[in-house]
Amino acid sequence: MAEKKKFPNPQFFRARNNMDLKKQAENLKEVGAIALDLIKETDWKAFAAKQKDHLLDNVARVAREAKTIAAMSGAERMDLLKNGEKHLGTLYRKGDMATVRREWKGVESTLIDFTGWLKIWGMLLGTFSKDLIPAMNTTFWYRWMISYMCCVGFMDKNTMGQRGNALKMSHLMTHDIFRYVAENLVFLAKCDEKNGNSQELNKKVVLFDEMTMGQIMAGFPDLLGIPYQLMPVFLVSEIDQLTCVPYIDAVESFGLPADCCPVPSSECGALVIDALPHMGKCFISSSMPCDGSTMASSYMSRRFPNLPVFHLCFPVRYEDEETVQMGAEDIRACIRFIEEQTGAKWSWDAYFSAMKRFNEETKYELEKWEVNKTAYPQIIGPSYELFRKWNYEMDGGIDPRVIKTCKKVNQLLMQSYERRDEAWVGKMRYRGIVWSCPAHYYANFSNWLANCWGINILVEMESLNFTKPLETEDKEEALRDLARLYERMVMRRHTNGGYQNVVDELWRQCEAWNTNIIIMYQNVACKNMATVQGILDEQGRERGYHLIWIEHDLMDPRTVSRKTMRDKVNEYMRTVMRAEPIDPTLCNFADENCM
Repeated sequence: MAEKKKFPNPQFFRARNNMDLKKQAENLKEVGAIALDLIKETDWKAFAAKQKDHLLDNVARVAREAKTIAAMSGAERMDLLKNGEKHLGTLYRKGDMATVRREWKGVESTLIDFTGWLKIWGMLLGTFSKDLIPAMNTTFWYRWMISYMCCVGFMDKNTMGQRGNALKMSHLMTHDIFRYVAENLVFLAKCDEKNGNSQELNKKVVLFDEMTMGQIMAGFPDLLGIPYQLMPVFLVSEIDQLTCVPYIDAVESFGLPADCCPVPSSECGALVIDALPHMGKCFISSSMPCDGSTMASSYMSRRFPNLPVFHLCFPVRYEDEETVQMGAEDIRACIRFIEEQTGAKWSWDAYFSAMKRFNEETKYELEKWEVNKTAYPQIIGPSYELFRKWNYEMDGGIDPRVIKTCKKVNQLLMQSYERRDEAWVGKMRYRGIVWSCPAHYYANFSNWLANCWGINILVEMESLNFTKPLETEDKEEALRDLARLYERMVMRRHTNGGYQNVVDELWRQCEAWNTNIIIMYQNVACKNMATVQGILDEQGRERGYHLIWIEHDLMDPRTVSRKTMRDKVNEYMRTVMRAEPIDPTLCNFADENCM
């Protein structure tokens, strides 16, 4: 009987035994000098003054909160104890990078929250301790690594207002995402020639463009596939709204027009200022979801001319089955390329095993959709939105641990549905759908919509992708199915292949989910979506839908701030819907510096 392989391969962690210790010593010396410079350049007098102001403000805040509680009736105090606070805007303070404290969610839900918090910290500490020195080096080398120290604060923001099973589900999904990120951050640190410099591990690493799906790596169980820009650029921009600003400024100073999509702009800027690790055996790029990715790939090739590259380029006519074979041959060529560069051999057994898990995960996803289409939706909020995209595109059935989470989440989902629970207690006023690409610098916008106005986002466009079960027996059809999957990845499924894929599809989904409000994101730099804005607006009015247009600049909060995004909703709800907010403290608060 063949030995069952562990995931991730323990050998990937043990690769520290192959590190260049001399190089590591040089790195530590350089990192130490950087740390010393940071200490010298810090204005400690200003720092002390700010801490004093914070202390005085905290004392005053505690006094205010105590006075408020004292003025409550006995019933109100009991409600606060049991169900938590209701005025979440008071948790923000102007100029702060985080909320002044964590939300009190009531006894039961605060215990759930604290337990999830401990599990995440335990996982993070356990993961990074496996290769602590390279991880510490990375913290000083790259500014984006610092932002990950605020990941628990990101979790807190994404679960604001949630209680009971809804909170449990968010914690389960967030834990899996953070575990994936933590493990891959360790691998990035160990492979980087500035840090771990593990050449043995580098021989096993296949880098991917962050918008290229990872399922192809399921057939290479002895290799490590890493979405290269995901951790330094894409995901961290959702944790820290200011992360990508230096990248965008850097590449624009080189002449890139300011109206380019901030995703490839940020990727290119990160290369310009050397903010990406030097690592990997080869790189898989793609034209997905749009030609902006091709631009970023060209920068990648110029920055690392000795890194072999394979460019996946699928037809945009993905509804035409005649083009599927072309995509399948591209997949086949990519597999051959990886084999040639790494010496590894593709395993159909490993691939089919992973895709069976992926198919099961898809079944769980469809079950969530069916519940959310009812009058008692149960899984709502940014944690679910992020998990769906990560599970669909990055994990793709490869990690056997994820299926256990999917099962647990759906058990909680059905439990709540059978009890007819409210996903957001007392805040189910409107059924909403998100269309187009959300702002990375406001990842918890759907959370704010629910807490402030009772607009519950049941599903978003980027979640509605390919759900056909993938072939797990016939090898040739399996390649064609993989091509179909890649052609319908996040964003590409709707923004390519003709306007009907984004316009007609919206009206079908609005009917299926019984929505009455559409949050129509308008990424000011997205050329694909700009072509159909007028059509969407006109047809939406004809059909009687409430379209709230929210401009944003995806990864650059300077163009359209989070406050400006909220103001658009506030104005629409008050003037058109004649509604009053559930939580008035969330209508106007300062978060321009908040993570």
